[in-house]
Amino acid sequence: MSGRTIAIGDIHGCVTAFDALLNELKLQKDDQLITLGDYVDRGPDSRAVLDRMIALKDSVQLIALRGNHELMMLRARDSMGEERFWRHYGGDQTLNSYALDHRVGRLNDVPDAHWQFMAAYCRDWHETETHIFVHAGVDPFLNLKDQDEQSLFWLPSIDPESHHSGKTVICGHTEQRDGWPRNLGHTVFIDTHAYSGGWLTGLDVNTGEFWQANSLGEVRKASL
Repeated sequence: MSGRTIAIGDIHGCVTAFDALLNELKLQKDDQLITLGDYVDRGPDSRAVLDRMIALKDSVQLIALRGNHELMMLRARDSMGEERFWRHYGGDQTLNSYALDHRVGRLNDVPDAHWQFMAAYCRDWHETETHIFVHAGVDPFLNLKDQDEQSLFWLPSIDPESHHSGKTVICGHTEQRDGWPRNLGHTVFIDTHAYSGGWLTGLDVNTGEFWQANSLGEVRKASL
């Protein structure tokens, strides 16, 4: 019997919510876990979140997507300008989670395993026979291999058209500040604003059941 396919929205350093959600999901070896990116920035402990992600590779079938915040963090190594840009959008909180001896965190404090995870293990999108998984969204008229960076990572998706493939798109990035996933039928938004008093969502994409946890460790369950 095949396992579940669970998608998790933007975590943003909220390790307490992430741990509570994982505990509630009780993932098994045959479950497939698809995370939609934005593991870092804004929340309190990006380092711990990446540690959890790397550990999950050995316990479940993990497909980890990059978000725009991973792109910003990776590019921060290229120039001071890129680093300033990233810090403005949550990079300071991320580096604080790596800080040693109560000093300000630096890029050099980030372990090689974390850079490797973001750069090499994470992917830009994932597609199955029934679903498309992306961080931000898709151009509805293009195949996944032809999508541009703006569509996949950066542009908010408010009222998208259905993808030409007919597959259901599961995405994060566009915050649902009421704390609930938004279901358009052809597109489901599961970034439920975890880092600022909201909820972190894990969605069973085949049944519509979802589980949520917040930064207090509280959990709840509902269906689309």
